[in-house]
Amino acid sequence: MNRSELVAALSERAEVTRKDADAVLAAFAEIVGEVVAKGDEKVTIPGFLTFERTHRAARTARNPQTGEPIQIAAGYSAKVSAGSKLKEAAKGI
Repeated sequence: MNRSELVAALSERAEVTRKDADAVLAAFAEIVGEVVAKGDEKVTIPGFLTFERTHRAARTARNPQTGEPIQIAAGYSAKVSAGSKLKEAAKGI
């Protein structure tokens, strides 16, 4: 399902216009992005998803073509965890 299909499904299920559904989806993505960028709290939709920022330590890796060791700097990443209801849905329950 791509964005336009999601917007169409949201507008039908919530009985709102596609424009309103698209605005809500855009606002949700923006808010999650802002919270994750700050890194001081998680966004949790109970039973469904949790979004959070994680820290990756610096590490040594190898160039796959030459085998030469390279240093990868420390940084941040986004982590998305599935909740219990989403896990059950994935199992087909």
